[in-house]
Amino acid sequence: MELGGNAPFVVFEDADIEAAIDGAVLAKMRNGGQACTSANRFHVHESVAEEFIAELAKRTADLRVGCGSQSGVTIGPLIDARQRARVAELVSDAIERGARPVVGGSVIDGPGYFFQPTLLTSVPEDARVLSEEIFGPVAPVTTFAAEEEAIELANGTDFGLVAYVYTRDLARALRVSDALETGMVGLNQGIVSNAGAPFGGIKQSGLGREGGAEGLSEYLETKYLAVA
Repeated sequence: MELGGNAPFVVFEDADIEAAIDGAVLAKMRNGGQACTSANRFHVHESVAEEFIAELAKRTADLRVGCGSQSGVTIGPLIDARQRARVAELVSDAIERGARPVVGGSVIDGPGYFFQPTLLTSVPEDARVLSEEIFGPVAPVTTFAAEEEAIELANGTDFGLVAYVYTRDLARALRVSDALETGMVGLNQGIVSNAGAPFGGIKQSGLGREGGAEGLSEYLETKYLAVA
């Protein structure tokens, strides 16, 4: 049973920024952000934050919103009016608390439940957009200075489905992946779903696994035989 998540996307100072941007767009904007594995919080090392934000802003601004049957459209509508209103509420709350909308930030007028692909920076810790699953095309960015801080920020939620980590340092990759309180980690990639791998989370992100040998175990019964 999978119950959603609040996925962190962590970018360290030694990350391949171009690859991180590709992964960020995939992890955040796939299906308009309406996926349980969507990146929900972007924690970026302060030394590369300016570059990361500038490049992500360009990519976000280039996304075309509209009906999926139209040529060139890359972002479709949200599921319904209620969800669009909720996304707008989360963005407004963040801005009221001091966040800066670099790209987007508003409902798109007209028919359909469309919301602008949005990039927020300077997002304060108490903003709801960091603690609640967004389920929309909104990327809130915060910065960190040290590895321990990044781990603390990433784990600062009751949910633990998936996390994304970008670094060129293998030792750090393994160390951080082990410390993250999630059932899955995307290391230098923005998608983790694989039929051959166990899919599922920890904490409030559900019980059990789908996929892989672990997923097959969910359909089996174990019999214990005690012999005297």
